[in-house]
Amino acid sequence: MADNLSRTSPPLFALPDHALVVLEGPDAVAFAHAQFANDVVSLAPGHWQWNAWLTPKGRVIAVFALARRTDDSLWLVLPDFPADLFAEALRRFVFRRKLKIEVPAGIAVNATFAAPARASGAALDATDDALEFDLGGDGGPRTWHIGAAAAEDPALQAAWQVADLRHGLPRLPASQREQWTPQQLALDRLSAYSVKKGCYPGQEIVARTHFLGKAKRSLQCFSAMGTVTDGTPVREGERDVGEVACAASDVAGSVLLAVMPLEHAGTDLMADDHLLARQPLLDGLRR
Repeated sequence: MADNLSRTSPPLFALPDHALVVLEGPDAVAFAHAQFANDVVSLAPGHWQWNAWLTPKGRVIAVFALARRTDDSLWLVLPDFPADLFAEALRRFVFRRKLKIEVPAGIAVNATFAAPARASGAALDATDDALEFDLGGDGGPRTWHIGAAAAEDPALQAAWQVADLRHGLPRLPASQREQWTPQQLALDRLSAYSVKKGCYPGQEIVARTHFLGKAKRSLQCFSAMGTVTDGTPVREGERDVGEVACAASDVAGSVLLAVMPLEHAGTDLMADDHLLARQPLLDGLRR
């Protein structure tokens, strides 16, 4: 796929903090539909969606992209979650279902700040021995290429993570797993969970929060002129009013997503002794 990019296109670079897990077999779709928060059965082959895996208490273990390559084959792209650990945890729930959960060797997740050659929106492209995802949004064109590993570029990798956060895609480090509900992470902005499908781990909590209107906190995006770490309290004067769910280094300091009260204006706030400047969440990443 990289050969199809023009010489003037932004370079293709590796995302070593992204992993790939493959589910294949006659029961792959039914299994994923029962385990994950979004509606997998209704996803057409050749398309992808945002999805999440939750604890029985409705806390987010991981946020990921789920692609239905064929009727019986699902590819999961996992930011910030080791593939082997995810696959091992998922296998515990297979029981007698007919599917394999594997971590493919020799395949990497790469990216470029350029428009895809053929993929568009939620429609995949699977030609030239690579899988292409359209990750573009209001922040500009972006593309995932799943195939042979590209060269690493730490600066571009950091810029990619900043772009994810600006679009409201939580990049959860290990310390923030199983801490937040989908509503608190604003996963409705990504259409990453369903309140209409059947049971899945945490479904009762998610549905009750949705239908009773009990969500009291959600994500806000901020920038800071300094390093801010995940898990840091967001303070208003002497009072803690929120918590940093994830942060990324930017040329000017940090960009971060914090779980805040819905009604809070996002002004006069500090984190790690740095003044926070609220930034609007960019749209267009919903699939």
